[in-house]
Amino acid sequence: MIIILTFLIYFVAVEHLVIMGLEIFGKPEQQAKLFDMPLSFVNQAPAKAALGNMGIYNGMLAVVLLVSQWVLTGQPRLITTALLLVYIVIVAIYGSLTVKKSIFWLQGMPALVTFLVLLTQFL
Repeated sequence: MIIILTFLIYFVAVEHLVIMGLEIFGKPEQQAKLFDMPLSFVNQAPAKAALGNMGIYNGMLAVVLLVSQWVLTGQPRLITTALLLVYIVIVAIYGSLTVKKSIFWLQGMPALVTFLVLLTQFL
């Protein structure tokens, strides 16, 4: 079960690194399509700044998730990972309600499944 959990944690982290890359470095046409926003909006400086800001959040979330796997052990590692996964699920729920419904399925569901597998380590 630890191997499955570790794979899922790394999957969620890599997914957020990819999202960061798209938000920060993606071409406006690609961003508009992926995030279901008008291209005219994505090309505006405030929208670019907002996407970059979201990218930093996603990237740092991935980094903290990865580093916690390497630096922490035992229960502190499980608790830290659980908190990060719950955070991702909450943000994905908010994003699916305010931006695009698929956000929950693409970001929240992998984190939720990983969280549920992680819970088996507490039992």
